[in-house]
Amino acid sequence: MSSPRKSLFAFLLALALLALSGCVDTKQDSSIPWSRPATWEGRIPGMTGN
Repeated sequence: MSSPRKSLFAFLLALALLALSGCVDTKQDSSIPWSRPATWEGRIPGMTGN
């Protein structure tokens, strides 16, 4: 194997290993909502409904 061919192979191997390593996000999202809706949410402004 010639020298340019060895360096090209080493470069492609390093590039493939870098691409396969990647980043993994193992953080799991919670199914619990942030908070309960406020009592005023979902109403038309100015309409108290009492």
